Amino acid sequence: MTTCVFVQLRCRPGKTYEVAEEIVLREIHSELYSTSGDYDLLMKLYIPKSEDVGKFVNDRLLDIPGIDRSLTTLTFKAF
Repeated sequence: MTTCVFVQLRCRPGKTYEVAEEIVLREIHSELYSTSGDYDLLMKLYIPKSEDVGKFVNDRLLDIPGIDRSLTTLTFKAF
């Protein structure tokens, strides 16, 4: 079983492509998009139920240089 999570990332100016490339290399995402608005990237990932979501995101994503801010959205039952 997994938990579906969406993470929006705001990158430092000029760093979005470098951040995206590092995410791809880490192979932790299901989908990754460039977006307009307050955040630069939107990623969808599945986290094993046995893992703590905050620790998973912190340990495997937020240490990437060039990320200024993140917004994590947990999902619940699909309709």
